[in-house]
This record gives sequence, C-alpha cells and structure tokens, in this order.
Amino acid sequence: MAGQANYAPDAATIERLARDALARLPEAFRAHLGDVVLRVEEFAADAVLDELGIEDPFDLTGLYSGRPVGEKSSGDSGTLPDMIHLYRRPILDEWVETGVSLEALVTHVLVHEVGHHFGLSDADMHALEEAAG
Repeated sequence: MAGQANYAPDAATIERLARDALARLPEAFRAHLGDVVLRVEEFAADAVLDELGIEDPFDLTGLYSGRPVGEKSSGDSGTLPDMIHLYRRPILDEWVETGVSLEALVTHVLVHEVGHHFGLSDADMHALEEAAG
C-alpha cells in the first residue's frame, strides 16, 4: 500500500461503514430500523461494562440498547430511543488482531446488534450477515 498513510480510522469512518452495512440489509429489516439511533463511541461507559460484568473494555465491540421489536408496546412512550452502539477502539483492536477487513468487521458487529433489535437467534444473525455481504 505504497503512499497510503497509516492511521486509525476515526468515528466518522466507522459510522460510514456501519451505515453502508445498514443499507445492504434486506428491506424487511431496514424498514424497522428508521428510529434506531447509531452511535460510535471510543469505549462503552464504565457503568455499562459493570452492568454486563465485563472487566476489559476491549471485550465489547458493540451493544444494542432498547426493547426488541416483538416486545414493544403502546405503553413505551417516554422511553429512550433504541440505540446501536459501536465501540471504535475495541473494533480497531479486533481489526488489527484478526486481519479481517474493517468493513467486514463493522458489518459483523452491526448485524449482531441489529439482530438483538429483532430478537434473532445466532443462526438468524448469521443468515442476516450473509445477506448484508
């Protein structure tokens, strides 16, 4: 890669890759993701890590917060919007360790969190990831 600068992709780059991955999801899924907020942060907050029992912040690359689609009700008004959090530093760390393309890794993490939004099984998430390419 002669002439290419060595740099760590910033949050905007991670978000662009994630939005591109969202755009590749089947329409049946995209139609239910319009209100989901996508956030790219450096790491999960300490309170989130504590709640999940995770000691090393590099162990969490993404998180879905909200209620799965099938569990929503009309009484949910006033609740926070559903969110997909992508954690830049752990994603970059995994990218360097695995050698997987950054695009493929961001797609994998995003699809996993989208899967939680829909209450999907791991097998369903794998099929969705295949569809998102």
